[in-house]
Amino acid sequence: MRENLDERQAALEVSDTTHVIVDHAVTMCSVQTIRRKDFCFQIIMDTEKWLKSIETKHGYYIAGFTDGEGSFNVSVKKRTDYKNNWKLAASFNISQKDRVILALIKKILGCGRLRERKDGIVYFEVTNITSLQEKIIPFFKKFSFLSARKKQNFAIFKKIVKLMYNKEHLDPGGFKQVLKLRAKLNDDAGRNRKYTLEMFN
Repeated sequence: MRENLDERQAALEVSDTTHVIVDHAVTMCSVQTIRRKDFCFQIIMDTEKWLKSIETKHGYYIAGFTDGEGSFNVSVKKRTDYKNNWKLAASFNISQKDRVILALIKKILGCGRLRERKDGIVYFEVTNITSLQEKIIPFFKKFSFLSARKKQNFAIFKKIVKLMYNKEHLDPGGFKQVLKLRAKLNDDAGRNRKYTLEMFN
């Protein structure tokens, strides 16, 4: 009798936990269908499992390395084969001469690619919007930066990636919203942007 009560109590606790996680998944994804709920639930669970598998020392090492050598960027290119004739591309990258370190970072993050310039500088770069939303953003939300400037750029980048992940940038309003956020991204770098928000007003 006692065992049955314990089993029912355990089942209720599991059920309650599952409902909380599913509700969280539905809220985050703003979906209506059961299939979409299951998909979002699986993404969240996979991400949490992946983050837990990363050793804390490695996580904060990458965060510290990125704080000094990494950057978050959004480029705008004229492309007639794209909707509205413009292509937006978000990217996260780290540059360094030591290819071994970048290869390790790539392995831990589980996404991106390495490329090398003629001067010997190696780039680790992530441009895939799904990888940015489901890997890079969750990773740096858990393993945060120390510098205020990098925290600010990351906060802006998160908003941009979310808009692009939800394909809101394909509409004129969303496109301008990305450009507005982009204007604040790395605004202390003295960049002369070729395409600015004012051009689309």
